[in-house]
Amino acid sequence: MSTELASGKLVHDEPRDGVTRLRIANPGRRGALDHDILDALAETVRSLEARCLVLTGTDDMFSAGYDLGNLDADKVAPRPTPSGVGSGQEFSEQAERLVAHPFHDALEALEEYPFPVIGALNGHAIGGGLELALTCDIRIAARGIKVGMPPAKLGLIYSHTGLRKFLELCGPAHTAELFYVGRNVDADRGCEIGLVSHVVEPEDVEERALALAEEIAANAPLSLAGNKRILRTLRAYEGAMPEDVEQEMVDLRESCFRTEDFREGVRAFGEKRAPEWKGE
Repeated sequence: MSTELASGKLVHDEPRDGVTRLRIANPGRRGALDHDILDALAETVRSLEARCLVLTGTDDMFSAGYDLGNLDADKVAPRPTPSGVGSGQEFSEQAERLVAHPFHDALEALEEYPFPVIGALNGHAIGGGLELALTCDIRIAARGIKVGMPPAKLGLIYSHTGLRKFLELCGPAHTAELFYVGRNVDADRGCEIGLVSHVVEPEDVEERALALAEEIAANAPLSLAGNKRILRTLRAYEGAMPEDVEQEMVDLRESCFRTEDFREGVRAFGEKRAPEWKGE
């Protein structure tokens, strides 16, 4: 059973035990991310409790990024300056509203999701669509799709928070090439430079993503959430962590030894059976 959100442009279902899937369903706009989709994505992700979340697209598109279709520089009447030259302030304000809060709110919701997130890149992931994919913990892409960042071809200066994701995953040289050249690359090249975790045949993307999500969801929830929290914290600090934060990470790790799930995991391992997790 699926639920349509954002006027049907975002679809929510639960295809496997412990797995929730969100599908961007805006094919008429090449999976573009408008405010309805972004708001629904942020709100829905924050309400989910599944042990693994899969984010995917429709047909041959994952997402083409920001919905620039309604942003027409020729149709926005510029406000005249004292010199008589149009300032384009209204256009500027519309552009800023488009790429500001709703997009970052959706990314933040994904980043803060307590359990792993898999990006199933069934189709092309361009611009903001690619950053959305990079916010996922693991990315499985269909061979032959394109991924890329076109800001240089749009006159756009990208956000420092977005650029940091690329630096962490691709390194300075590959990030520079992606953003300075603005050329799309195929999934195999994306895998070589860290944008993609796995590349599979197009017909296998859905099953591969769901099988991996199901395997993840079958693991200990406290372990999944704890390890993701530590990974997120490590990424937030380039060097040594403040003493209080490091102590928090030590305490988090040691807390697992006092849980029923750790005892159950050890028992199940010795008895060669599947563990029965309680999340406590």
